[in-house]
Amino acid sequence: MANHTVETELRKLKEILEVPRTKEWEYTVKLLLGLIGEDPNRPGLRRTPLRVKRALQFLTAGYRQDPAWLFKRAVGRAKTDEMVIVKDIDFASLCEHHLLPFFGKCHIAYMPDKQIIGLSKIPRLVDVFARRLQVQERLTTQIAESLNTFVQPLGVACVIEAQHLCLMMRGVQKQNTRAITSAMLGVFRTSEKTRAEFLTLVRSGSV
Repeated sequence: MANHTVETELRKLKEILEVPRTKEWEYTVKLLLGLIGEDPNRPGLRRTPLRVKRALQFLTAGYRQDPAWLFKRAVGRAKTDEMVIVKDIDFASLCEHHLLPFFGKCHIAYMPDKQIIGLSKIPRLVDVFARRLQVQERLTTQIAESLNTFVQPLGVACVIEAQHLCLMMRGVQKQNTRAITSAMLGVFRTSEKTRAEFLTLVRSGSV
């Protein structure tokens, strides 16, 4: 029985590898549906391969976006050293371990040196990295390091609070669990006062 199952799956895989590229999504999703015991040809699932393709292309659009292009015309010179904060940035991403969503809010601050960035570019930067297969720790670091590289401020801070469906729907199944990660660069790492000011403003009801 086991050998029959292996042979069957190998045959299905061989069929997928030989199909035209325009049909790869359809065959792959149909195979997954069949492996979980579903009938991919029943009415409710007939258009599922197309829907899955479009959804995953949207949720992984960050692979096709370059942060450098985002900053190309967004950075301007300014004489200010006051903290800039954009908080409560909603985001959603896909956990690379289970391909299940995690979602939450991102809080970002930077201390300008000689340059500032258009405020709308900061949420866009979050999306560039969130719309990839991710882990929260790396997402936090990538956002902070990218802002630090292209704006060259005195410091950058990024805090992410997120809920993970891989914790809520499977595994420990704890629906109210949140994960919090942070990345502190420059003065946010070296100055306790600056770091404390940022965290206080993020936790407050309004900035």
